[in-house]
Amino acid sequence: MEPSLLERCRRDRRQLLSFILSSGLITEVRTPSGSATTSSISGPDLDILSAEYVLECIQSGGVLDISKATKRYYEEFSYPAMIRSQSGNSYFFLSDPESAGSPPQHAPPPVKGDQTISHVSNSSNLLDPLVHENVAVSGVKYDAIRMSHSKPVKIITVPPLGLPPLNTGISDDDLRESAFEILLASMIFSGIEIPAVEVKKKDKSSNLLSGLKSKRDRKYARSQLPGGHSDLLNTIRMQMQISEAVYLCTMQRLMQLASTKMCKRMDIPQISLGLLTGMSQSDFPNEKSYAQWKRRHVNTLEELLCSPDNRIAEQQKIGPLLTKVKNSKEWGIAVSPSERAEILSVVTEVVLKLSAPSRFGVHDETYYWTVGYHLNIRIYEKLLFGLFDILEEGQLIEEADEVMKLMKLSWSTLGINEKIHNALFGWVLFQQFVRTDEAVLLDYAILQVQKVLSADSNNEEEEQYMSSLTCLTEYNSKGTKLNLVQALFFSMSVWCDSKLQDYHLHFCQKPCFFRRVLTLALAVGDCSFNECHEIKFKKSDASDEIVSRKLRTYVETSIKAACYRVTQTIDLESKIEKTHPLALLANKLRLIAEKELNLFFPLLRQWYSEAGKVSAILLHQFYGERLKPFLKGVSCLSEDVRSVLPAADKLQHDLTWLYTSAHEDNASHSPCNLQFDPYQIGEVSKPIILDWIVAQHDLILEWTGRVFDLEEWEPLSHQQKHAASAVELFRIIEETVDQLFGLSLSLDIAHLRALLSIIFHTLDTYLLRMANQIVERHHLYPSVPSLTRYEETVFPVTKKKSYGSVLLEEEVNDKLNALTISTLCIRLNTLQYIQKQVNMLEDGIRKSWALVGQYENQTQSKEKSLEPSKSPDRRSIELVDELFIANFDSIKDTAADTIREICDFTGAKVVFWDLRDSFLFHLYCGSVEGARLDNILPYFDTVLNHICGSIDDNLRDLVVSSICRASMEGYVWVLLDGGPSRAFSVSDISMMEDDLNMLKDLLVADGEGLPRSLVEKEASFAHQVLNLFSLQTESVIQMLMSSSEHIAAGWDSRNDRCRYLGDAHTLIRILCHKKDREASKFLKRHYQLPASSEYDDTPAESNSKSPLGADLTMRSRSFHWSEKGSTSFRSIKKKLKEATSDVRHAAW
Repeated sequence: MEPSLLERCRRDRRQLLSFILSSGLITEVRTPSGSATTSSISGPDLDILSAEYVLECIQSGGVLDISKATKRYYEEFSYPAMIRSQSGNSYFFLSDPESAGSPPQHAPPPVKGDQTISHVSNSSNLLDPLVHENVAVSGVKYDAIRMSHSKPVKIITVPPLGLPPLNTGISDDDLRESAFEILLASMIFSGIEIPAVEVKKKDKSSNLLSGLKSKRDRKYARSQLPGGHSDLLNTIRMQMQISEAVYLCTMQRLMQLASTKMCKRMDIPQISLGLLTGMSQSDFPNEKSYAQWKRRHVNTLEELLCSPDNRIAEQQKIGPLLTKVKNSKEWGIAVSPSERAEILSVVTEVVLKLSAPSRFGVHDETYYWTVGYHLNIRIYEKLLFGLFDILEEGQLIEEADEVMKLMKLSWSTLGINEKIHNALFGWVLFQQFVRTDEAVLLDYAILQVQKVLSADSNNEEEEQYMSSLTCLTEYNSKGTKLNLVQALFFSMSVWCDSKLQDYHLHFCQKPCFFRRVLTLALAVGDCSFNECHEIKFKKSDASDEIVSRKLRTYVETSIKAACYRVTQTIDLESKIEKTHPLALLANKLRLIAEKELNLFFPLLRQWYSEAGKVSAILLHQFYGERLKPFLKGVSCLSEDVRSVLPAADKLQHDLTWLYTSAHEDNASHSPCNLQFDPYQIGEVSKPIILDWIVAQHDLILEWTGRVFDLEEWEPLSHQQKHAASAVELFRIIEETVDQLFGLSLSLDIAHLRALLSIIFHTLDTYLLRMANQIVERHHLYPSVPSLTRYEETVFPVTKKKSYGSVLLEEEVNDKLNALTISTLCIRLNTLQYIQKQVNMLEDGIRKSWALVGQYENQTQSKEKSLEPSKSPDRRSIELVDELFIANFDSIKDTAADTIREICDFTGAKVVFWDLRDSFLFHLYCGSVEGARLDNILPYFDTVLNHICGSIDDNLRDLVVSSICRASMEGYVWVLLDGGPSRAFSVSDISMMEDDLNMLKDLLVADGEGLPRSLVEKEASFAHQVLNLFSLQTESVIQMLMSSSEHIAAGWDSRNDRCRYLGDAHTLIRILCHKKDREASKFLKRHYQLPASSEYDDTPAESNSKSPLGADLTMRSRSFHWSEKGSTSFRSIKKKLKEATSDVRHAAW
């Protein structure tokens, strides 16, 4: 299989460094022990030497310090990889730079000399230190948060176990290789058969990682190897990073050693001596590898045999002997083979003498269990770390269970029992979790800790033995001794405490870790000092006071740390965002409270139900001390007040919710009284909000007038046919409403009343100004021509003008010219838009008011008790409804009245003003046959099409109906007030009926226009007038006499201002326009009306009037009379009485 890129790079790097060191460029090599040598360095050590440093040493004189080279390597390893070139230096990111976000906008804090990270800085002038206060919660006192200075927090690392140090300089690589040899020896001496594997000829440059395969490749390779143990050992070898050549040589030597031994168990010194005796330099690819291997075994023997508390004199003699073995030159040249065998024999005797059972009487116990436990524990740790995939450190290998079964064979050699194994395995899992953040590893670690805690401790000998495995730990700068299990738990506890004491920092992004770390912290127990200043461990219990005290500490310290971090950048963020610091602070504290409620409290409450109360009180107290001075200076609704008060109110609501949530978890369900005083935001905000609403009244009215004056009554677009001023009007109103409810502050009925008053006056002002632009309809109607009797003449005479002059004021005339059909349609569309927007505005305000009430009810309910919130007072609901009805219904009625008024004006203007010449003055002028209606209908059709294209669909029928009504009025005006130019014979009536039907058909428009019934209703009076023209003259005169008698007797109670069919004035006009000699004679004899031939046929301005016509021309319109016209009408009644008296006594 081809080596991977990583393998090739490592191999090439080793070869290059090996060539440089063996080329004579390095004159001297200084080891960590201080000795100087010119010998080469072994292969594995080359991996941890800095190549940069080696090259610098060559340039500076050829002296290479191994310690400095190793240190330099690790320093370079912590920085990104660099590529140096002439164009500049380039480096590679370890992560995607785009996903890292924008750079910070503030300068980093200064780096302390003690390599700590400062999480907080000095507070600003605004956030002054809190005074010292005690707040009582359920009998527990909490000191107020102080912010005089920020406290630096040390970088969180896993504290070491405190095992006694290794005195002979054994490295991690030495421990790893020794661990593999001990595991291999344990398997062989336990009688496990390992099939012999032929030693393959390998390239010296091959790397130990060449055996690494993917999981699929491993499974495939496993089936190809002879025997399951060979396959498993090959996996272990790759995990422990042992070369195949060394593995095969070591296995062969151990097998030879096992065949010569009577016992099946060996100690570490015996294994080392057996390998030293049986293996020589020829078994290694080069001298360097052999020297390193030999030095490791000698260091191991020195660590175990040359301890300070030597028990026998022989131990004092073997020190110099082991020194000779370690020295490569002396051992290989100066010492003969016989002397070498003698030296190793002496050492072997000492080892065997010490291997007898000792001290505690534990099964298989040896002297080396206790004297070398610091080495044994480290070696077993390396075995356990070998269970993790070296390419995926957060994953256990698939063969982990099988490997652990083999590892159990080494327990008797290393002095491990099941309890120690569980504790060490949990410790290793914990360390690997810290390194990789793989959550499942922490779950496994918790499981191992629980196994340790639940283990049976009846074996006194084992308990005494484990108590002898001491570790030196530091707690509060004081050193103390703990046994191995206590030291493991202590290190885990310290790390968990350091995380949990600021859980808002460490677990906000990964809340799933919080539960696991908290569970582990409670599982390993609590440590405290006794009277002798010794650490005492107490096992945690879910109902124990220890747990409550511990969790209370976590909550207090974490909340305080979170508050400190918030104040660190609050002033800078305030300047950047241009927002008041107190508003930003409240929002940040709300985030803390939200995380506390949603992420942390649900877990903390399982062991400590008061956690929510503690955090709520601390946050409320922290913010309250800064808010009080601000509230004292509030006098108006400034921008700062708009931002601070809502934020503070929301914070108080969230803290109240957090506080009461802790009470809900209590089974007593007793009333919950807050242990902190509210911020009194409502008392401060309500008066200034009312002042602000009152101030908006004049501003909005002024703006409304300005918008109306600038309106040109053009549609916004083809789809939006209303005026822009109405849109701007509601924009102003909605902005005011949004600003009010957007304050997110407490409101009462006074605020609502003031707001609705503003809306009412604004809309009412707009509607009144629109209505005032409409001209009174009586200005639209033409003056009534003089009353005449029909008479033909063949002699030309000087004719009079039949129409009196009607001079309009300039202001009225300008208004009429501005009120075009298009602008009237836009006004109507605007009124329709206002009606819709008023309904939407009312619904929106009702919903916003309901939300305000709901928010206040929730807040009051949480502040007072946990009982369900009562429904709002019925009287207050009725009062609110009355306010809405009084204001919005009035606006709706005004808008509807204005729509009706403009519709009526539009119909009258179309007929009596815009179509005056073509309709009123042209229809039937001179003769019926020569001036029919079919010549005028295209004008009607054009106007109707224009209106239907400009008006809103909902208003179309209403406007067309007004035109229908006005057209029927105009048609009757032609019949009754058409003047001397119009006289109708009986033969004309059928043509006039046809014309009236054509007008009706135009308005019905084949079912697409007005309903037929509505048009027939409006045309009924015109049909009745035509029927009067078809009657005999005698019948009309009789009807006139009868009507005159009613007038004389005072029986006619009808309104003088309204014309009806039996009205004497209507009948007189029928006779005036009737082309009949009898009618003319009657009018001449009894009313002295002039002949129609005396007047001009065309309308013109004239002031000449007949005696009776002078009275009639004072009429303001066709069917309705003005106040002045009513006086003239009473004089006509008098003349009719006189004429009736004459008719009774004389013929016509």
